[in-house]
Amino acid sequence: MSGLSVKLPLVVSNVFGPYDLNTTFDDLAKQNLKMLVLTNPGERIMYPNFGVGISRYLFENNTTNTYDSIRSRLQEQVDTYMSYIQIDHVDFSAREDNPDLFPNSIRLSIFFTIVPLKQSTSLQININN
Repeated sequence: MSGLSVKLPLVVSNVFGPYDLNTTFDDLAKQNLKMLVLTNPGERIMYPNFGVGISRYLFENNTTNTYDSIRSRLQEQVDTYMSYIQIDHVDFSAREDNPDLFPNSIRLSIFFTIVPLKQSTSLQININN
């Protein structure tokens, strides 16, 4: 059995050898999109504009303008670095298990299509301070 890429975070695997691997294009696309969302611009060497930098928005006002800004940045980054993905819809919600964290927490749900595979899927990311 072979894989497409190393699964992050790195975990020792008894099946694949030293590290666990992504074995489907769905898992690979989700991992790549998650890295794009979580990376702050300037963190990736040789790609100073790479990344949405979602953590920069944690202390912004909880308004539709902030959400629109995140959506716009996400779409711009996907168009530039991941043209094989089409963003269908982005949702934001509060953490229901701890409402006290709401102002400093973002639950991001990205619904997208992997264009070459014509496969729709979603990715949920919880970002806390």
